[in-house]
Amino acid sequence: MTEKAILFDSSRCSACKGCQVACKCWNGLPSPMETNSQEWSGTLQNPPDLNDNTRLIITFDEADNGKMYGVNWAFGRRACMHCTDAGCVQVCPSGALFKDEETGLVSYNKDKCIGCKYCAAACPFDVPRHTGSSLLGGETLINKCTGCLDRVRQDRAPACVTTCQPGALQFGDRDEMIAIAEERVELLKSKGFDSARTYGVDEMGGCHVIHVLKYPIDQYQLPEKPELSPLVEVLEFMKPLAGLGTVALLGGLGLSFLTGVGYQRHKMRYDEVNHDIIDEETGEVIRHIDVEAGER
Repeated sequence: MTEKAILFDSSRCSACKGCQVACKCWNGLPSPMETNSQEWSGTLQNPPDLNDNTRLIITFDEADNGKMYGVNWAFGRRACMHCTDAGCVQVCPSGALFKDEETGLVSYNKDKCIGCKYCAAACPFDVPRHTGSSLLGGETLINKCTGCLDRVRQDRAPACVTTCQPGALQFGDRDEMIAIAEERVELLKSKGFDSARTYGVDEMGGCHVIHVLKYPIDQYQLPEKPELSPLVEVLEFMKPLAGLGTVALLGGLGLSFLTGVGYQRHKMRYDEVNHDIIDEETGEVIRHIDVEAGER
């Protein structure tokens, strides 16, 4: 299997948010069901940002285009960019985050997450979100787009791509997606959209989400020049320490388990006639209760 990529063409996007719904449905991510559960923020972008139950949002931006009653209404896509130089993978001490070598997609194993939040600090796109912080908790501690790796490994496109009616989302070999994006940019420029460009081709060593931007980049909530945070080097140094902390915790839990091996609670019964507590295995009286004295 060759490296894959999602292509997002902002010039085709109608902001129907079908991709957001498909992402939630496939991944079992809940949404608030109460009427007016979120405050009006002055934009149709909803929710306002990624959160612990939302891996993908369509962004909205209006910019004055200098014409009477005219605006450049830009629709963008905000989710994991699946970087080649993925800082989140570099700093993850438990191996919860990993890059699939065949497809290039960055996914994660929730069962390995220890809630350190190093990935959130390392990501230049501010993507990873966390649902909890307790070490070795039962809940999913990290949440971000996985590229639907479970689908891709079965030769299926990511859920968001399959629901896109205007064809703003495509999925395939990365080289093919880049070629389509570059061709589209040339067409947009020929129609007067001078700021049209691709994004994600070279950024962060090459991303596996390629954007076609119709308007200037400042309308798409994307950094002009994303780069690894200086914290990555520090966090990589801390990475073994976090790992050791996890090992120590696991070791402590294991020791607690081992000290309890072979221990069995004695089965007891209460003799209502003599008011004795008796060990069922040995028949010995463990304790006599003086009922008259009001003992309990």
